[in-house]
Amino acid sequence: MENITASELAGFGVGALLLCATIAAPKVDAFISSAQRSSLGMCKQCGDVKLIPCKRCKGVGSVRPGTMLGFDLFGDLFEPYGDSGSTKRSIPCSNCQARGHFRCPECSKASL
Repeated sequence: MENITASELAGFGVGALLLCATIAAPKVDAFISSAQRSSLGMCKQCGDVKLIPCKRCKGVGSVRPGTMLGFDLFGDLFEPYGDSGSTKRSIPCSNCQARGHFRCPECSKASL
């Protein structure tokens, strides 16, 4: 077995750091946007839009069957360049009843 050089070890470290940053990015973004909204006096969850997108369908209202969380890596990336008549059909989201959004719970509490 060969020894690992310093540059290889540094490459692994940088790769691990980038992987952790990619995984943590949505949480950091949500924290910063919530702080900005509260400093502006807006609703922390929806930003005074009064609607929150569905987490299952990501606000679209439909999901594709057979894909993990409605995301197909190759289908989503190469769909504009490939066949426009896709054989996969979307089904209505059962989480939001195909609306794509919910009423904001924070704004609903404040209006009562």
